Amino acid sequence: MNQVDYLRISLIDRCNFRCQYCMPEGVELDYILKQQLLSDEELLVLLQEVFIPLGFSRFRLTGGEPLLRPRVVDLVGAIASFPQTQDLSMTTNGFLLAPMAQDLYNAGLRRINISLDSLDPDTFDQIIGNRGRSRWQQVWDGIQVAYEVGFDPLKLNVVVIPGVNDSEVLDLAALTINRQWHVRFIEFMPIGNLNLFGDRGWVSSADLRQRIRERWGLTESQVRGSGPADVFKIPGAKGTLGFISQMSECFCDRCNRMRLSADGWLRPCLLNETGQLDLKTALRSGTSTAQLKEQVRRLLAIKPEINFKVRDSGIKGAYTRTMSQIGG
Repeated sequence: MNQVDYLRISLIDRCNFRCQYCMPEGVELDYILKQQLLSDEELLVLLQEVFIPLGFSRFRLTGGEPLLRPRVVDLVGAIASFPQTQDLSMTTNGFLLAPMAQDLYNAGLRRINISLDSLDPDTFDQIIGNRGRSRWQQVWDGIQVAYEVGFDPLKLNVVVIPGVNDSEVLDLAALTINRQWHVRFIEFMPIGNLNLFGDRGWVSSADLRQRIRERWGLTESQVRGSGPADVFKIPGAKGTLGFISQMSECFCDRCNRMRLSADGWLRPCLLNETGQLDLKTALRSGTSTAQLKEQVRRLLAIKPEINFKVRDSGIKGAYTRTMSQIGG
Protein backbone atom coordinates (compact mmCIF):
# COMPACT_ATOMS: atom_id res chain seq x y z
CA MET A 1 0.00 0.00 0.00
CA ASN A 2 0.90 3.64 -0.39
CA GLN A 3 2.05 5.62 2.61
CA VAL A 4 -1.04 6.86 4.45
CA ASP A 5 -0.60 10.63 4.58
CA TYR A 6 -4.04 11.91 3.58
CA LEU A 7 -6.85 12.66 6.06
CA ARG A 8 -10.40 13.38 4.93
CA ILE A 9 -11.99 15.54 7.61
CA SER A 10 -15.77 15.82 7.85
CA LEU A 11 -16.61 19.23 9.31
CA ILE A 12 -20.35 18.65 9.66
CA ASP A 13 -22.83 15.88 8.88
CA ARG A 14 -25.62 18.24 7.85
CA CYS A 15 -26.21 19.21 4.23
CA ASN A 16 -28.48 21.60 2.36
CA PHE A 17 -29.03 18.89 -0.28
CA ARG A 18 -30.35 15.39 0.19
CA CYS A 19 -28.75 13.49 -2.66
CA GLN A 20 -30.22 10.05 -3.22
CA TYR A 21 -26.89 8.25 -3.13
CA CYS A 22 -25.79 10.02 0.06
CA MET A 23 -28.95 10.45 2.16
CA PRO A 24 -31.55 7.83 1.17
CA GLU A 25 -35.09 9.17 0.88
CA GLY A 26 -37.34 8.05 3.71
CA VAL A 27 -34.43 7.39 6.07
CA GLU A 28 -34.44 9.50 9.21
CA LEU A 29 -30.96 10.75 10.00
CA ASP A 30 -29.90 11.52 13.55
CA TYR A 31 -27.83 14.65 13.05
CA ILE A 32 -24.94 15.29 15.36
CA LEU A 33 -25.70 17.92 17.98
CA LYS A 34 -23.39 20.93 17.95
CA GLN A 35 -21.80 19.99 21.27
CA GLN A 36 -21.02 16.52 19.91
CA LEU A 37 -19.06 17.88 16.97
CA LEU A 38 -15.32 18.19 17.23
CA SER A 39 -14.69 21.84 18.00
CA ASP A 40 -12.23 23.82 15.90
CA GLU A 41 -9.78 23.74 18.80
CA GLU A 42 -10.08 19.96 19.26
CA LEU A 43 -9.62 19.35 15.55
CA LEU A 44 -6.53 21.54 15.36
CA VAL A 45 -5.03 19.83 18.42
CA LEU A 46 -5.57 16.41 16.84
CA LEU A 47 -3.96 17.57 13.61
CA GLN A 48 -0.96 19.19 15.29
CA GLU A 49 -0.28 16.60 17.98
CA VAL A 50 -1.55 13.32 16.52
CA PHE A 51 -1.86 13.26 12.76
CA ILE A 52 0.93 15.54 11.55
CA PRO A 53 3.57 13.82 13.77
CA LEU A 54 2.47 10.49 12.19
CA GLY A 55 3.18 11.79 8.70
CA PHE A 56 -0.18 13.20 7.60
CA SER A 57 0.37 16.24 5.39
CA ARG A 58 -2.61 16.23 3.01
CA PHE A 59 -6.05 17.24 4.23
CA ARG A 60 -9.46 17.37 2.53
CA LEU A 61 -12.44 19.07 4.17
CA THR A 62 -15.76 17.35 3.55
CA GLY A 63 -19.24 16.99 5.05
CA GLY A 64 -22.21 16.78 4.84
CA GLU A 65 -21.68 20.19 3.30
CA PRO A 66 -18.50 21.76 4.74
CA LEU A 67 -19.55 25.32 3.86
CA LEU A 68 -22.30 25.00 6.49
CA ARG A 69 -19.64 24.80 9.20
CA PRO A 70 -19.51 28.07 11.19
CA ARG A 71 -16.23 29.99 10.70
CA VAL A 72 -15.10 27.57 8.01
CA VAL A 73 -12.85 30.20 6.40
CA ASP A 74 -10.97 30.69 9.68
CA LEU A 75 -10.55 26.92 10.03
CA VAL A 76 -9.18 26.68 6.49
CA GLY A 77 -6.70 29.40 7.33
CA ALA A 78 -5.56 27.64 10.50
CA ILE A 79 -4.95 24.31 8.75
CA ALA A 80 -3.27 25.98 5.78
CA SER A 81 -0.90 27.79 8.16
CA PHE A 82 0.66 24.60 9.50
CA PRO A 83 4.12 24.37 7.92
CA GLN A 84 3.63 20.63 7.43
CA THR A 85 0.45 21.06 5.37
CA GLN A 86 1.44 20.14 1.83
CA ASP A 87 -2.05 20.07 0.38
CA LEU A 88 -5.44 21.37 1.52
CA SER A 89 -8.60 20.78 -0.50
CA MET A 90 -12.37 20.69 -0.10
CA THR A 91 -15.34 18.78 -1.49
CA THR A 92 -18.55 20.82 -1.66
CA ASN A 93 -21.89 20.79 -3.42
CA GLY A 94 -21.14 24.35 -4.53
CA PHE A 95 -24.49 25.86 -3.55
CA LEU A 96 -22.95 28.35 -1.10
CA LEU A 97 -19.63 28.66 -2.88
CA ALA A 98 -19.89 31.76 -5.08
CA PRO A 99 -19.77 34.41 -2.30
CA MET A 100 -17.19 32.42 -0.29
CA ALA A 101 -14.79 31.29 -3.01
CA GLN A 102 -12.40 34.24 -2.86
CA ASP A 103 -12.21 34.20 0.95
CA LEU A 104 -11.49 30.46 0.94
CA TYR A 105 -8.76 30.94 -1.64
CA ASN A 106 -7.24 33.82 0.33
CA ALA A 107 -7.26 31.62 3.45
CA GLY A 108 -5.11 29.01 1.72
CA LEU A 109 -7.50 26.60 0.01
CA ARG A 110 -6.18 25.80 -3.44
CA ARG A 111 -8.03 22.73 -4.70
CA ILE A 112 -11.74 22.13 -4.77
CA ASN A 113 -14.10 19.36 -5.88
CA ILE A 114 -17.69 20.32 -6.68
CA SER A 115 -20.50 17.82 -7.12
CA LEU A 116 -22.28 18.23 -10.45
CA ASP A 117 -24.31 15.14 -11.25
CA SER A 118 -26.31 16.62 -14.11
CA LEU A 119 -26.37 19.51 -16.56
CA ASP A 120 -30.16 19.33 -16.71
CA PRO A 121 -31.79 21.35 -13.88
CA ASP A 122 -34.72 18.96 -13.54
CA THR A 123 -32.52 15.88 -13.32
CA PHE A 124 -30.20 17.71 -10.96
CA ASP A 125 -33.07 18.59 -8.63
CA GLN A 126 -34.31 15.01 -8.74
CA ILE A 127 -30.90 13.70 -7.70
CA ILE A 128 -30.42 16.21 -4.87
CA GLY A 129 -33.93 15.64 -3.53
CA ASN A 130 -35.01 19.24 -4.15
CA ARG A 131 -38.73 19.93 -4.53
CA GLY A 132 -38.64 23.72 -4.43
CA ARG A 133 -36.96 26.35 -6.57
CA SER A 134 -34.26 24.81 -8.74
CA ARG A 135 -30.78 24.92 -7.26
CA TRP A 136 -28.82 24.08 -10.40
CA GLN A 137 -28.02 27.65 -11.45
CA GLN A 138 -26.60 28.61 -8.06
CA VAL A 139 -24.29 25.58 -8.16
CA TRP A 140 -23.24 26.40 -11.73
CA ASP A 141 -22.50 29.99 -10.66
CA GLY A 142 -20.36 28.64 -7.82
CA ILE A 143 -18.34 26.58 -10.31
CA GLN A 144 -17.78 29.59 -12.55
CA VAL A 145 -16.66 31.82 -9.67
CA ALA A 146 -14.30 29.14 -8.31
CA TYR A 147 -12.71 28.83 -11.74
CA GLU A 148 -12.30 32.60 -12.03
CA VAL A 149 -10.81 32.84 -8.54
CA GLY A 150 -8.08 30.42 -9.58
CA PHE A 151 -8.76 27.06 -7.94
CA ASP A 152 -6.55 24.58 -9.77
CA PRO A 153 -7.35 21.85 -10.23
CA LEU A 154 -11.08 22.44 -10.21
CA LYS A 155 -12.73 19.04 -10.24
CA LEU A 156 -16.35 18.17 -10.90
CA ASN A 157 -17.60 14.97 -9.25
CA VAL A 158 -20.28 12.99 -11.09
CA VAL A 159 -21.90 9.96 -9.49
CA VAL A 160 -23.24 8.00 -12.46
CA ILE A 161 -26.70 6.53 -11.82
CA PRO A 162 -28.19 4.19 -14.43
CA GLY A 163 -31.43 5.48 -15.87
CA VAL A 164 -31.04 8.83 -14.13
CA ASN A 165 -27.99 10.69 -15.46
CA ASP A 166 -25.93 8.12 -17.39
CA SER A 167 -27.28 9.55 -20.68
CA GLU A 168 -25.35 12.77 -19.93
CA VAL A 169 -21.90 11.22 -19.73
CA LEU A 170 -20.76 12.62 -23.10
CA ASP A 171 -22.10 16.11 -22.31
CA LEU A 172 -20.32 16.12 -18.95
CA ALA A 173 -17.10 14.81 -20.49
CA ALA A 174 -17.25 17.62 -23.06
CA LEU A 175 -16.85 20.19 -20.26
CA THR A 176 -13.15 19.30 -20.21
CA ILE A 177 -12.50 20.09 -23.87
CA ASN A 178 -12.32 23.90 -23.78
CA ARG A 179 -11.88 24.46 -20.02
CA GLN A 180 -9.22 23.38 -17.61
CA TRP A 181 -11.82 21.48 -15.64
CA HIS A 182 -11.37 17.93 -14.46
CA VAL A 183 -14.47 15.73 -14.47
CA ARG A 184 -14.45 12.68 -12.20
CA PHE A 185 -16.96 9.92 -12.93
CA ILE A 186 -17.67 7.91 -9.78
CA GLU A 187 -19.31 4.50 -9.70
CA PHE A 188 -22.35 4.59 -7.43
CA MET A 189 -21.47 2.85 -4.17
CA PRO A 190 -24.42 1.55 -2.10
CA ILE A 191 -22.93 2.28 1.31
CA GLY A 192 -25.85 2.12 3.68
CA ASN A 193 -28.13 2.26 0.63
CA LEU A 194 -28.06 -1.32 -0.65
CA ASN A 195 -31.52 -1.28 -2.22
CA LEU A 196 -31.54 2.34 -3.35
CA PHE A 197 -31.63 1.80 -7.10
CA GLY A 198 -32.88 -1.78 -7.11
CA ASP A 199 -31.47 -3.91 -9.90
CA ARG A 200 -30.16 -0.90 -11.84
CA GLY A 201 -26.95 -0.99 -9.85
CA TRP A 202 -24.07 1.04 -11.21
CA VAL A 203 -22.35 1.75 -14.52
CA SER A 204 -18.77 0.49 -14.76
CA SER A 205 -15.97 2.90 -15.54
CA ALA A 206 -14.91 0.66 -18.40
CA ASP A 207 -18.31 1.19 -20.04
CA LEU A 208 -18.09 4.96 -19.58
CA ARG A 209 -14.59 5.06 -21.06
CA GLN A 210 -15.76 3.11 -24.08
CA ARG A 211 -18.60 5.54 -24.74
CA ILE A 212 -16.21 8.49 -24.61
CA ARG A 213 -13.57 6.69 -26.67
CA GLU A 214 -16.08 6.00 -29.44
CA ARG A 215 -17.04 9.70 -29.56
CA TRP A 216 -13.68 11.47 -29.36
CA GLY A 217 -10.95 8.96 -28.62
CA LEU A 218 -9.35 8.74 -25.21
CA THR A 219 -5.75 8.69 -24.04
CA GLU A 220 -4.16 8.20 -20.65
CA SER A 221 -3.27 11.53 -19.13
CA GLN A 222 0.19 12.46 -17.96
CA VAL A 223 -1.50 14.31 -15.11
CA ARG A 224 -1.66 11.86 -12.22
CA GLY A 225 -3.34 12.40 -8.90
CA SER A 226 -2.53 10.70 -5.62
CA GLY A 227 -6.04 9.37 -5.20
CA PRO A 228 -7.98 6.44 -6.64
CA ALA A 229 -8.92 7.98 -10.00
CA ASP A 230 -7.60 6.55 -13.26
CA VAL A 231 -6.98 9.68 -15.30
CA PHE A 232 -7.53 10.05 -19.06
CA LYS A 233 -8.18 12.88 -21.45
CA ILE A 234 -9.91 13.56 -24.72
CA PRO A 235 -7.15 14.27 -27.30
CA GLY A 236 -6.51 18.01 -27.38
CA ALA A 237 -8.69 18.76 -24.36
CA LYS A 238 -7.56 21.26 -21.74
CA GLY A 239 -8.92 19.25 -18.82
CA THR A 240 -8.93 15.59 -17.86
CA LEU A 241 -11.38 12.78 -17.14
CA GLY A 242 -11.02 10.64 -14.06
CA PHE A 243 -12.74 7.36 -13.29
CA ILE A 244 -13.17 6.19 -9.71
CA SER A 245 -14.06 2.52 -9.86
CA GLN A 246 -14.64 1.36 -6.33
CA MET A 247 -17.21 -1.23 -7.42
CA SER A 248 -15.65 -2.73 -10.54
CA GLU A 249 -11.93 -2.43 -9.75
CA CYS A 250 -10.34 -2.79 -6.32
CA PHE A 251 -7.86 0.00 -5.61
CA CYS A 252 -7.07 -0.85 -1.98
CA ASP A 253 -3.38 -1.07 -2.86
CA ARG A 254 -3.40 2.63 -3.79
CA CYS A 255 -5.24 3.80 -0.67
CA ASN A 256 -3.38 6.58 1.14
CA ARG A 257 -6.15 7.90 3.38
CA MET A 258 -8.15 7.72 6.55
CA ARG A 259 -11.39 9.49 7.41
CA LEU A 260 -12.25 11.56 10.47
CA SER A 261 -15.99 12.06 11.05
CA ALA A 262 -17.48 15.30 12.31
CA ASP A 263 -17.96 13.73 15.75
CA GLY A 264 -14.39 12.51 15.96
CA TRP A 265 -14.47 8.89 14.81
CA LEU A 266 -11.38 7.88 12.86
CA ARG A 267 -12.21 5.38 10.14
CA PRO A 268 -9.35 3.51 8.43
CA CYS A 269 -11.42 2.23 5.48
CA LEU A 270 -14.47 3.67 3.72
CA LEU A 271 -15.85 0.26 2.82
CA ASN A 272 -16.15 -1.22 6.30
CA GLU A 273 -16.39 -0.23 9.93
CA THR A 274 -13.50 -2.25 11.33
CA GLY A 275 -11.00 -0.64 13.69
CA GLN A 276 -12.64 2.76 14.21
CA LEU A 277 -11.31 4.98 17.00
CA ASP A 278 -13.44 7.45 18.98
CA LEU A 279 -10.86 10.22 19.29
CA LYS A 280 -13.26 12.91 20.51
CA THR A 281 -14.50 10.96 23.52
CA ALA A 282 -10.96 9.93 24.41
CA LEU A 283 -9.72 13.52 24.12
CA ARG A 284 -12.55 14.90 26.26
CA SER A 285 -12.07 12.21 28.92
CA GLY A 286 -8.46 13.22 29.45
CA THR A 287 -6.55 10.79 27.26
CA SER A 288 -3.27 12.44 26.31
CA THR A 289 -2.50 13.22 22.70
CA ALA A 290 0.61 11.03 23.08
CA GLN A 291 -1.65 8.07 23.86
CA LEU A 292 -3.98 8.93 21.01
CA LYS A 293 -1.03 9.13 18.65
CA GLU A 294 0.03 5.63 19.67
CA GLN A 295 -3.50 4.30 19.08
CA VAL A 296 -3.57 5.82 15.61
CA ARG A 297 -0.07 4.48 14.92
CA ARG A 298 -1.27 0.95 15.73
CA LEU A 299 -4.30 1.42 13.48
CA LEU A 300 -2.07 2.54 10.63
CA ALA A 301 -0.04 -0.65 11.04
CA ILE A 302 -3.07 -2.88 10.52
CA LYS A 303 -4.79 -0.79 7.83
CA PRO A 304 -3.59 -3.03 4.96
CA GLU A 305 -5.20 -6.05 6.58
CA ILE A 306 -8.42 -4.11 7.19
CA ASN A 307 -8.50 -2.89 3.58
CA PHE A 308 -8.01 -6.20 1.84
CA LYS A 309 -9.78 -8.64 4.16
CA VAL A 310 -13.06 -6.88 4.86
CA ARG A 311 -13.48 -4.31 2.05
CA ASP A 312 -16.82 -5.81 0.95
CA SER A 313 -18.55 -5.68 4.31
CA GLY A 314 -19.83 -2.14 3.82
CA ILE A 315 -21.72 -2.93 0.63
CA LYS A 316 -22.99 -6.38 1.57
CA GLY A 317 -23.88 -6.22 5.24
CA ALA A 318 -25.55 -3.98 7.76
CA TYR A 319 -24.17 -0.48 7.90
CA THR A 320 -24.65 2.00 10.70
CA ARG A 321 -23.87 5.22 8.79
CA THR A 322 -24.76 6.63 5.41
CA MET A 323 -22.18 8.35 3.21
CA SER A 324 -23.20 11.80 4.48
CA GLN A 325 -22.47 10.71 8.06
CA ILE A 326 -19.07 9.27 7.16
CA GLY A 327 -17.81 12.19 5.10
CA GLY A 328 -16.81 9.75 2.37
